Amino acid sequence: MDQFAPLLFLGAIFAGTIGTLTGMGGGVVLIPMLVLGFGVDLRYAAGTSLIAVIATSCGAALKRRQNLSNLHVGVFLEIAAVAGAVGGALVARDISKAVLEGLLGITLVGSALLALRAPDVAAMAPRGGDLLELAGAFDDQGMHVEYAPRRIPAGLALMGVAGLMSGLLGIGSGALKTLAMDLVMRLPLKVSTATSNFMIGITAGASAAIYFRQGFIDPVLVGPVTLGTLGGAVLGAWMLPHLSTRW
Repeated sequence: MDQFAPLLFLGAIFAGTIGTLTGMGGGVVLIPMLVLGFGVDLRYAAGTSLIAVIATSCGAALKRRQNLSNLHVGVFLEIAAVAGAVGGALVARDISKAVLEGLLGITLVGSALLALRAPDVAAMAPRGGDLLELAGAFDDQGMHVEYAPRRIPAGLALMGVAGLMSGLLGIGSGALKTLAMDLVMRLPLKVSTATSNFMIGITAGASAAIYFRQGFIDPVLVGPVTLGTLGGAVLGAWMLPHLSTRW
């Protein structure tokens, strides 16, 4: 596998960039690349992807300096996401590879469709009642946007599902998280994307610890993939504030 390190590195740069721009974490690109392109076992690919998702989240931290990420929303929703991730990682080893591959295929198709959806302009909602102090504001291309999350219980439930899929498949489940915040909780698209990038690292960290203990993290794979993903995430973090929400 050492001879493929440069290709792994380049592919990981692409995955990190796409993962940061979409809030999906890059796992939806990395796992098919590792399994189909390099013949890596799905469980080892999942373990590698989880480490790469953490790198994506760290690289995407640049956006927090631009006030796009809502840390209060992210930390609150991670209660459900981490619980789901731990549960998924614990049972993943006992599920057949065929079932995991089927779930992965469905998840990849769904993530692609969600990434291609038109952004919901109505998501930029004005402030409302905010007992949990989850409301926020940011400046976007000359406009000052204030927002407050809606339908919080439904968003919390979706986060639990996203965490479960992350633990089972080794992805960040950023598509589900962005969906929950954008379409269900009615947060602005850039906020949901940036907050998802912050959250996926926490979710992946919970799952990665279990995958590591089970022996499904290979340093030979993790090294070039993590470095490439981190570089791509930094590039994506620089690009996101300059893009229109209609990209």
